[in-house]
Amino acid sequence: MNKVFSVAQINAYIKRIFQSDYALNRIYIKGEVSNCKYHSSGHIYFSLKDDKSQISCVMFANQRISGLDFEMENGQTVIVSGSISVFERNGTYQLYANEISLDGIGRLYVEFEKLKEKLYRQGLFDHEKKKPIPQNPKTIGIVTAKTGAAIHDIMSVAKRRNPYIQLVLYPAQVQGDGAAETIVRGIETLDRYGVDTIIIGRGGGSIEDLWAFNEEKVARAIYAAKTPIISGTGHEVDTTIADYAADLRAATPTAACELAVPDLRETLDAIDARKRSLSVQIRHILRNYELRLEQYSGKLRRFDPKLQLQEQRMTLAELEDRLTKRMDYLRNRYQHRLELYAQRLHGLSPTAKLIGGYGYLSDQSGQPVVSAKHIAKGDEIQITISDGSLKTKVSEVTLNKK
Repeated sequence: MNKVFSVAQINAYIKRIFQSDYALNRIYIKGEVSNCKYHSSGHIYFSLKDDKSQISCVMFANQRISGLDFEMENGQTVIVSGSISVFERNGTYQLYANEISLDGIGRLYVEFEKLKEKLYRQGLFDHEKKKPIPQNPKTIGIVTAKTGAAIHDIMSVAKRRNPYIQLVLYPAQVQGDGAAETIVRGIETLDRYGVDTIIIGRGGGSIEDLWAFNEEKVARAIYAAKTPIISGTGHEVDTTIADYAADLRAATPTAACELAVPDLRETLDAIDARKRSLSVQIRHILRNYELRLEQYSGKLRRFDPKLQLQEQRMTLAELEDRLTKRMDYLRNRYQHRLELYAQRLHGLSPTAKLIGGYGYLSDQSGQPVVSAKHIAKGDEIQITISDGSLKTKVSEVTLNKK
């Protein structure tokens, strides 16, 4: 009868086989990190995979102290050293990691992040220290390779946007050993030359191809330059240390040129728009002044001495006319009253009674004879009538009986 084993016995047996294999206990595996999880216990659970297969892995908390010096993330390519054994409870095998290091590009990313953090703490990326890009440059310096798409794109864009701007190229090595040094020399040379703006950059590529723009010396040269610098390195998704240190970051060399070179057509259009705006404002201002001038002219006309004299003359003429009318009124009134008084006086006048055969008597001394008692027979008296006087002697005096 065949011997029957338990599951635990089989898993333990398989584990001993793994442990007895020297290669599995001293193994290095390269792969891409996936399903990476940091457990609260401090252990790290993850998988390594390639284009054909994958293996489960674990790094215990006590191994992390000396075996891991970076933050593991999904997508990183790493080299893991450790041993492969069986986890008896589940009957699965996995890689028990002792050391984990980034492979190739991964190491560059770690260096990139470390340098970025260092320069950030030192203030090389502070926005307050960024220099403004000139709006109307006359000369633009370019640090890039003298051949390649970058310089041709920059020249084409500059010619299209503003052919009057002078371009000064410092041909630099932008890839490989010594590239960072030539970029630094280019920045320093153009900075001393006195250009208005400097463009540094190159076309796209891998992180290794762009690494010259991730060198610390390049970042410090950008920071130390007095001339504003635009960095246009790689494609839109590429970001370098030079981009962070530059005064302005562009997605590509072409975009950097567009930021550095103002579009002449846009400038001319802006000038035309400003002219139209100024013309409207000037017309508006002139109209306001015309209205104010009309108001002031009206006030001046009211205070004009000639006008005031004319108004006073008119007032005087009006007063004179009123006075004349008043005088005529009063003259007529008093004349009428005078006529009434004259009529009354005439009615009381002795001569008025002389008309119609009446007269009055006066004695020799000219005194009126008011009583027959005052006249004696033989006295001479004078009779005054309307058209003359008569002298006569009294032949008889007769007194009225009472």
